Amino acid sequence: MFNKIGAVILLVGDLKESIEFYRDILGMQLKQESEDWVEFSKGSSTVLALHPARKSRSKKTQKRVGMLVGFNVSDLQDVCSELENKKVKFYKKQTEEAFGKHAIIEDPDGHLISLVELSSKDEFSQIPYYHGFAPE
Repeated sequence: MFNKIGAVILLVGDLKESIEFYRDILGMQLKQESEDWVEFSKGSSTVLALHPARKSRSKKTQKRVGMLVGFNVSDLQDVCSELENKKVKFYKKQTEEAFGKHAIIEDPDGHLISLVELSSKDEFSQIPYYHGFAPE
């Protein structure tokens, strides 16, 4: 069902401060940086991504921890159908995005899990497609 973990994403309060911590204090290599997205790597693999947490959080996300796990899948429609049959709660139903198909499910504790079917056929691409989908 799942091919690999595509990303470990930390939702952070201060992106600049977090970049300084992970890059300057922990010595992680900065792989990609934009206004709302940062990736750190070890070698050629992305090992950590940072995304700013929303300042005003809805009741739906007030109890959530600041982490999101992302899985790459081969066929998101099939995976979503199977998960719906198993009564898994969807935070975000399947949508078409610039990077491919995307959905977000919740685990029993309310932790969010991102599911992505990349439009690219490159199995070795990392996570340049995770931009701006932190829960509101």
